[in-house]
Amino acid sequence: YDALLHGAHTALEDEDASMASMLEYLLRLRQLCCHPELMKQSLDGESSKLGLLYESLEQSKANGHRMLVFSQWTSLLDIVESGLQERGIRFGRLDGSTRDRESVIRGFQEEDTLDVMLLSLKAGGTGITLTAADHVYLLDPWWNPAVEQQAADRAHRIGQSKTVFVYRLAVRHTVEEKILALQEQKKELSEFMLEQRQDRLSKEDIRSLLGSFS
Repeated sequence: YDALLHGAHTALEDEDASMASMLEYLLRLRQLCCHPELMKQSLDGESSKLGLLYESLEQSKANGHRMLVFSQWTSLLDIVESGLQERGIRFGRLDGSTRDRESVIRGFQEEDTLDVMLLSLKAGGTGITLTAADHVYLLDPWWNPAVEQQAADRAHRIGQSKTVFVYRLAVRHTVEEKILALQEQKKELSEFMLEQRQDRLSKEDIRSLLGSFS
C-alpha cells in the first residue's frame, strides 16, 4: 500500500499525468484496503478487514442474527465465499450472474437455510426485500453514500420487526478514511463518479484523498 501510495503522489506532481491514471491509483489503493488479491492474485497477505468481518459474522450467527454483506467488487465476494465455506457459515449470493434470484431470496427470507447473503452493490442495492437480516456489513466505502443507504435499506423494509445495525468497514489511515471524510465535504463527488465526468474531480480533490493523516 505504501509503495503504491508513493507512486500516486509522484504521478500527482507530474503535470502530464492524466486523470484516468490518477483514478486508477485510487482504485488500486481502495482494493488493497480490502484484500491484496484484488490488485494482484499472486500477492500473498491477509486482510485485517476480512478477519474482522469473519469474526463479526461468527459472533452474530451465534447470537441468532442474519446478515447481509455488500461489496462493489464481485471478486471480493469470491474471497469472502471461501472464508465462509471454511467456517461452515451458510450463505447465498446475489450479483449480476445470479440466475434464479427468487429462489436465493426465498432461501434467506422464508426457509431459514442461510445465515449470510452476499450481495453486489449493483445487483442488490434496489428492489429486494431481505427483512430476515438485522445486521448489514458494507465492505468498501462507495463514492456515493446514497448507494450505500439503498443497500442498507434492503433490511429496512415493511415487515421488519427488529432493530437493524449497519456496519461500514474502513481501514484507518488509508484512502478509505479520506473517502468517508470527502463524502461529507464534497457531495458533488458522488455525481462525478456516477456520471464519469472528469471535470468534477480536481487534482486538489485527489491530493486530499492521498494526503497525510496527521
